[in-house]
Amino acid sequence: MATDIKFATAGFRGLIAESVTAQNIYRIALGISEHIFNNKYYGFEGEGYQKHIKEKGFKFKRPLVIVGNDTRFLSKKFADIVCDTLATQGISVKRAKYPLPTPVAEWAVLKLGAVGAVVITASEADFTQNGLKWISYYGGIANNEVVADIEKNIPAPSSLSKEMPEFGYQNTAVTEENFRDMYLEHLSKIINVKAIKKAKLKVGIDPLFGTADNYFREFLTKCGVQIEGVHEGTNVLCGGKVPNAGPESLSELSKLVVKNKLHVGIACNSDCDKFGIIGPDGAWLSPNQIAPLLLEHTIKNRKEKGRICRSLITTNSIDEVAKKYNMTVRETPVGFKYINELMMSGQYIFGAEESGGIAIANHMPDKDGIMACMLLLEMMAVEGKNLKQILKDFSKTYSSYFDKKVSLPKREIEITQIMEKLNINPPLSINKTSVWRIDQTDGFKFILKNGSWVALRPSGTEHLIRIFAEAKDQKFLDKLVGEAKKIIETLS
Repeated sequence: MATDIKFATAGFRGLIAESVTAQNIYRIALGISEHIFNNKYYGFEGEGYQKHIKEKGFKFKRPLVIVGNDTRFLSKKFADIVCDTLATQGISVKRAKYPLPTPVAEWAVLKLGAVGAVVITASEADFTQNGLKWISYYGGIANNEVVADIEKNIPAPSSLSKEMPEFGYQNTAVTEENFRDMYLEHLSKIINVKAIKKAKLKVGIDPLFGTADNYFREFLTKCGVQIEGVHEGTNVLCGGKVPNAGPESLSELSKLVVKNKLHVGIACNSDCDKFGIIGPDGAWLSPNQIAPLLLEHTIKNRKEKGRICRSLITTNSIDEVAKKYNMTVRETPVGFKYINELMMSGQYIFGAEESGGIAIANHMPDKDGIMACMLLLEMMAVEGKNLKQILKDFSKTYSSYFDKKVSLPKREIEITQIMEKLNINPPLSINKTSVWRIDQTDGFKFILKNGSWVALRPSGTEHLIRIFAEAKDQKFLDKLVGEAKKIIETLS
């Protein structure tokens, strides 16, 4: 059992040529092969997978795995390694013809009944990094149990032959598949294309040189949308930017929207599991502002009925919308895998997290940035209003919330010490306001008596302490974040 390769919440990720190397990708692929053939629940002959394909009407003589990659440096080469390795182990592989968004891979797993999928991506990390995601048969990122099994089966470097095999995507068990067109056809069935065509929208798009490049323009052109774009095409270094669909990365999209008087700007991170929105005035709108709008649209206009789930640090505005329509909200720890598990039950119509992940019923259980962007355009088209007016109308019905996220770099030992000290002696008052309740489901969420809250938790992928806060007053929010910074520095 190797111990040098560890998966985080978003898969395996690291610096190219340091931890993300050809040999390590090869080793992970071997570990995945062992997982597929030997796991008694998630593997090819496992109880869970066999029950799943029986219900879906699939039959396979050998395991099927989907493999794709994002547009980063060496992503295609690493995907070649995975294809060849899996095929050599007796696994049928369908290789994506175009760069493959993670949500499209997840959708394809469910569509084809595959035992899983590999996507070579570092998601929203900067251009110096790459990585690998394993998607299990249920159409979501590997859960903790799956990750532990894969890690356990990754061979140590010393156990490999001295010479690496030659990889060239030559195995006859590897076939190419156009998942893009399959997915977009599905999207046209669940999104009100007719309404979007009538709305005559003018939309700015920013794929951030990522996998949305082959999706945004292709789909919106067929919807009759006037499109202006930035950061399209190929750039293996992501244009030197962090492709995370946040305000800094979308500064050029913001300028484009204002300059050309567009209705809205849409974007996705590198592998499209998260979205970014620019309003008509050029302002970046946080996922906590967008998610409640999409939830109400899902209930009011799409007529969906069921439960709603959100992560611990997602806006309370979700709860207000749910309350108006007499729907139940389930709160989960941070990490979309928890929302994914609830969405899989079929009881939930909408799942959201503060970092830009949204899932809806009758699509797939995991987050999809492409779908979220199209859902926003559908909302504007069906309502017959621009985004500014929709936000204004929403504020007349519901409370206005302001949110903020700050990341503070800390060494691993400092993070451990801070969390331990908070556990022993947590603050009972923040910004001169009493703490009403402390939620330790995932880190520390201090809920104040006035309804505001601030959460402190370690990042699941980097050496960072993250501060999340929400309040109904912008000045109070800023003070709340300032106090949280002081608490962290005091405990460091």
